[in-house]
Amino acid sequence: MANTMERMASKPQKTISRNKLLVISGTGWMFDAMDVGILSFVIAAIAVEWNLAPAAIGWVGSINSLGMMFGAIGFGLLADRIGRKQVFMLTLVLFSVASGLSALTTTLAAFLILRFFVGAGLGGELPVASTLVSESVEAKERGRIVVLLESFWAAGWLIAALIAYFVIPSLGWRAALIITALPAFYAIYLRRNLPDSPKFLEASVQKQSIGEKMAALWAKPYRRRTLMLWIVWFTVVFSYYGMFLWLPSVMVIKGFAMIKTFGYVLLMTLAQLPGYFSAAWLIERTGRKFVLSTYLIGTALSAFAFGNADTLAMLLLFGALLSFFNLGAWGALYAYSPEQYPTSIRGTGTGMAAGIGRIGGIFGPLLVGSMLTAGYGFGLIFGIFCGAILIGVLAVVFLGTETKQMELE
Repeated sequence: MANTMERMASKPQKTISRNKLLVISGTGWMFDAMDVGILSFVIAAIAVEWNLAPAAIGWVGSINSLGMMFGAIGFGLLADRIGRKQVFMLTLVLFSVASGLSALTTTLAAFLILRFFVGAGLGGELPVASTLVSESVEAKERGRIVVLLESFWAAGWLIAALIAYFVIPSLGWRAALIITALPAFYAIYLRRNLPDSPKFLEASVQKQSIGEKMAALWAKPYRRRTLMLWIVWFTVVFSYYGMFLWLPSVMVIKGFAMIKTFGYVLLMTLAQLPGYFSAAWLIERTGRKFVLSTYLIGTALSAFAFGNADTLAMLLLFGALLSFFNLGAWGALYAYSPEQYPTSIRGTGTGMAAGIGRIGGIFGPLLVGSMLTAGYGFGLIFGIFCGAILIGVLAVVFLGTETKQMELE
């Protein structure tokens, strides 16, 4: 292994322009978002077809996050050993194939098993892709480019909403999931056109065991950063998956027809794009901490207002604001996370933070399902998400270190 890595480091590597890197990596990111987005609509459809209780619906989202937790941690460690590109391709194939196979299931148990593997691929791809891009662009524009990478998430959600609106009502949710298997073929394109991170290749001859990498995250130089990231990731993922996987179902429960609900969620999703672009514009001007904390505060207030909205106009307005602020915060978080660590543990550190976050993603959907079953209203449920996000804001403000335009270690 060591000799192989040394040969990789010494061999002249293919270079790629910043914009092409962004588009190639962003397309993989878009497919990731498309799969997560489709799941939120599929949950609403299978709940009707399989007559699922709210608690069972919650498990669908939570098992996905459980897989994402293992995927983020495991593939993050692997990315520090075999490279960012190889893991990027592997995770893309894993979640695409598993998602396509889930279209063939006839029981909730089989669906949950496959969604675990889908989650593992999704959870691994996101931190690895952001690390790859972060290590491949100049410090002066690194934050902006990574936020723009995250903006492809909105495109994926829009595609998912369009598939849900046009495909699910006429052909069913199975046809929608079969479409999500197609991105596996994109790995062939990645293999030929995407170079690995230059910083990884320069550092690839240095070896650390898994235990040494994990311990390094809590060494004195990085202890505070690790604590901050774990808190922020947990609160953001807990609230995001608790709220967004339930959005179509929330609209249905509030009395809107499923096909109209899909159209309404599509309108809310459009607000993600200006959220990303505004965060990308601000992040190199005002810094990571300001953008992340400001957009998280906006998310918290929008969540509280959405949970208490009782008219269609208010639901659409605050749902759009929720999309705007939450996805802008996601972009800032993905830009901020890889900047906390040196190259030798960057994949591990980013993956571990994302993995801890996925624990929150397990509990978020379950919380909604269990509280609805117990008779609690959306006002209280979304109020809990509001409070969780504000805890994340405090972690950024008091524990975070500004990394704007700093060279990566």
